[in-house]
Amino acid sequence: MPTPDDAILPFRLARSDMRGRVVRLEQSLATILEQHRYPGPVSALISEAVLLTALIGQTINLGWKFSIQIRGEGAVRLIATDYFAPEAEGEPAQVRAYAGFDAGDVASSRVPAFGLLGKGVFGVTIDQGRHSKPYQGITPLAGGSLAACAETYFAQSEQLATRFRLIGAEAQEPGNAATWRAAGIMLQQMPVQGGYIPDAPSGEDGMMTADDAAAMGGREEDWNRVNALLNTVETHELIGPHVSPEDLLHRLFHEEAPSVFQAQPVVFGCTCSDDRVRSAMHQYSAKDLAHMTDDRGKLTADCQFCGAHYEFDPATLGFEADQPTE
Repeated sequence: MPTPDDAILPFRLARSDMRGRVVRLEQSLATILEQHRYPGPVSALISEAVLLTALIGQTINLGWKFSIQIRGEGAVRLIATDYFAPEAEGEPAQVRAYAGFDAGDVASSRVPAFGLLGKGVFGVTIDQGRHSKPYQGITPLAGGSLAACAETYFAQSEQLATRFRLIGAEAQEPGNAATWRAAGIMLQQMPVQGGYIPDAPSGEDGMMTADDAAAMGGREEDWNRVNALLNTVETHELIGPHVSPEDLLHRLFHEEAPSVFQAQPVVFGCTCSDDRVRSAMHQYSAKDLAHMTDDRGKLTADCQFCGAHYEFDPATLGFEADQPTE
């Protein structure tokens, strides 16, 4: 049975010793974008970030959460995405995301979507849950796309040659409202022992690139051949829905002896709850909470990811609403 939308399909290329993932997102992405009705360029950035989060998160033996956080100094200040591993075998993974931006600056800008971020950083976090210390990695915003930032991260931090081909677009069928679809392919060489670090990395600001990482293991020929095949993919093939991920992989890589594994379903999901918000409030002082209390004497909080609205009686958090704040 062909893999449906909102799923991640793992695969392996035996001839070139590479692993990869194909992902297509529709309803899960639409739910994310409809929370705030983001402008087109912001939606494009979120789509790319969610694709990367799903593709990378599914490759990790993950106990809880994989996150990407992009911070910029431009019109778009923040993009935050999370991928939550399935809680049990057979259950879907969950994704969520939101963006912080200046609507006026976005509307007046004429730069490509990635340019709206300006200078900044691309950070990843692997959080295995309780009793573990999260792993964090960071790389500068460079290369013209979030996909290029992720490729640089893997080359620089993991010495793994990695390639992403991503696309997100708003589509409309006759008689239906326009919706966003996004799809992507991730290719990654398997780790090898030994190798060398090049004296002069070829990336921006002296950063390593995927080509540098491929050269470390002496596998440039395999890397170049498979990338040449990936370069032939057409937009309609990648984003679907008329070409299944299995058929796409066969069309692209049939000479590389591809094999596919069980697909991972993906849904929108958020972990916010009354208890989690209450717990977060305890990091603030009574004076800070008093300043956050509205005219009705209620302390309110909103989840940026899902839009959930919470209201609390300040007394239930350990102080009275009319407590002096000076």
